[in-house]
Amino acid sequence: MLTLIKIELYKIFKKWRTYIGFIAIAVLVPIIQLAMLSEGERSLDFMTRNLQQSFVFVGNLLNGYLISYIILNSLVVHIPFLITLVAADLLAGEATAGTYRLLITRPVSRFKILVSKFISGIIYTNLLVLWLAIISLGLGVFIFGVGELIVIKSSSIVIFPKYDILWRFLLGYMFASLSMMVVASLAFLFSSLVENAIGPIVSTMAIIIVFLIISAIDIDLFQKIKPFLFTNYMSSWRLFFDEPIDISKIIDSTFILVGHIIAFFGTTVYIFYKKDILT
Repeated sequence: MLTLIKIELYKIFKKWRTYIGFIAIAVLVPIIQLAMLSEGERSLDFMTRNLQQSFVFVGNLLNGYLISYIILNSLVVHIPFLITLVAADLLAGEATAGTYRLLITRPVSRFKILVSKFISGIIYTNLLVLWLAIISLGLGVFIFGVGELIVIKSSSIVIFPKYDILWRFLLGYMFASLSMMVVASLAFLFSSLVENAIGPIVSTMAIIIVFLIISAIDIDLFQKIKPFLFTNYMSSWRLFFDEPIDISKIIDSTFILVGHIIAFFGTTVYIFYKKDILT
């Protein structure tokens, strides 16, 4: 199995599209940070203007932690697209290249082939989120320094001291990786249905966008559907920046996301076993 995973990783990283996500993050994140360097104080004043009449803010609030928190909020829409570029090609790419038959005739079961491809896609997904963490948090702290993290929510405002932040980001990025693994699993599922990666990419992003729109519209019918949409839990990393942390919600969100991964992968296995490739 380890050999199969190494082969799949080699196939992933020899394609130029694999590096689009890393390059995009390496370019976009510094641009956002430079923009915040020039306009950040004005943005922070706008965020806290309703509070400045009652509170006096001191210290370095415009710091690397705040910038990283803002960038992490863009995870739901932007990073999934970068992940689908690779995950959607894991199986569809074999069909496009005409190597499906060669792949199946090897002395390896279909299940092992699927597992090796799926694990390779998950590894890529985690590497991309890790790269986002390194660039946003590492470079952000280098440029802006450290300080207290101010988190403004609809009904509350929380200011975390410097010593109480890094572990929250660590767990937050780990949960973000889990949510992106759901996206990779969905793209992997669509990849098993077609012979071109364009369809799975478009289908995955269309589902994410539709689910996000449904979650945002305040209609009773949609509110009843909302708990069943995986996109409703992709931003649960924010729970690590609550005080106190609601452990039960985090556990529920984790189980729901893991359940979606298992369901998507299980469906892929069923489809792949039923697929008539050799004729």
